[in-house]
Amino acid sequence: MHRIIALILLVLAGSFQAQAASDGASLYARNCAACHGENGGGGLGVPLSLPSFLATASNDYLHKTIRLGRPGRVMPTSALPDAAIDAIVRHIRGWNKAPAPHFSATPVKGNAAHGRALYIVQCAACHGAGGEGGKGTGVTFSRPRDFPIMAPALNNPGFLAAASDRMIKKALMNGREGTPMTSFLKKGLKERDIDDIVSFIRGYEKTSIPRQAVVLETEQAVLTVDSPYDLKATIENVKQAASSNNFIFIREQPLSHGLVPAGHEDPRQHIIYFCNFSMLTRR
Repeated sequence: MHRIIALILLVLAGSFQAQAASDGASLYARNCAACHGENGGGGLGVPLSLPSFLATASNDYLHKTIRLGRPGRVMPTSALPDAAIDAIVRHIRGWNKAPAPHFSATPVKGNAAHGRALYIVQCAACHGAGGEGGKGTGVTFSRPRDFPIMAPALNNPGFLAAASDRMIKKALMNGREGTPMTSFLKKGLKERDIDDIVSFIRGYEKTSIPRQAVVLETEQAVLTVDSPYDLKATIENVKQAASSNNFIFIREQPLSHGLVPAGHEDPRQHIIYFCNFSMLTRR
């Protein structure tokens, strides 16, 4: 099931003025705000401006998350240049005056078998029995969430590549104030218990990728249609058609954006991202 549709427009008209990579606010508005909120307050995506989130999210984690996305979830991978991603990270970091956290790369060692038992009791209700993440799309969209904030997928190659053991441990120890996730220490767990849960979560890397996180590879869904309109009118017509069919517009950009130096994108080739949220949890 396709969860996000990217429509590529190849037309012989129109122009595009490249964004400066240093303009993190504009880049965020263009690439992130539709899901995470204009000011990072969340929506379909998790709230990014929460001090409790930023206290456990390193710049490296944010950068890798933007680059790798979350396969099988709403968040796509990004082809933006590293400089542009760094600008977005700086913009996100600017919502909190506290310095960015840094985590050691030293793995957390624990008893994964015990961690699994603790995960079932402490984590599965929100993050899924198999770490697949919360279901739903948010109260403002077509399918209600199970919780006020949709819990992220932990058994996901994007998350596991971006999050270090030490970051996961700190999140479990501190909780996320402003979300349903409370400190596991306050729940009565010991630090060694948290180490066990981290070891269990890290063990997802050694298992096969869950079906919902496998990227669909096919060319059968490609449609080619000649537009009688110029580029600007074609883009607006596609956006309107998407909205009329319960799709939400994500973003529009030149097809080669991020793949060539800024200012050298082909103005005749554009890509539009939109998604039908009612399809998100279908299997």
